[in-house]
Amino acid sequence: MKIRTTIAAAALGITGAIVLPAAASAHAVTHTLTFTSVEQAQAKFSATSTGFEDKDVSKAGKVIGYDVVNITVDPTTGKVSAWVTVDTTGGFLNGTLKVTSNPVTHGTVTGGTGAFAGATGTITAKTIGATKLAVTISYQT
Repeated sequence: MKIRTTIAAAALGITGAIVLPAAASAHAVTHTLTFTSVEQAQAKFSATSTGFEDKDVSKAGKVIGYDVVNITVDPTTGKVSAWVTVDTTGGFLNGTLKVTSNPVTHGTVTGGTGAFAGATGTITAKTIGATKLAVTISYQT
């Protein structure tokens, strides 16, 4: 009898471990950040690595945060990789970008700190000027 109770409890625990995360994710809320990223400075760290620091501005012209982007080029393949961190109310939001010659760049939210801890989602950045990007970040926590 004790063995059956233990097996039943273990089975219930495993079922709960599977069902609870699925139920919790069904209630995830999508948040959207929309802003214009305005380049403030850049630094060439090496022949294959460049960093950018940008001011992030709302449609109303209010500064909502800052972001930094690090772009690297693999000299053997020519593949370009980029990492971004947005610093805004609530913490840091991190992501990666797929850089191409297209004026629209797509990326993935990879987490963050504070309100952005465990965040996942998408990043879209469209060139709108020599030093400006229209950015939309949709994420779930």
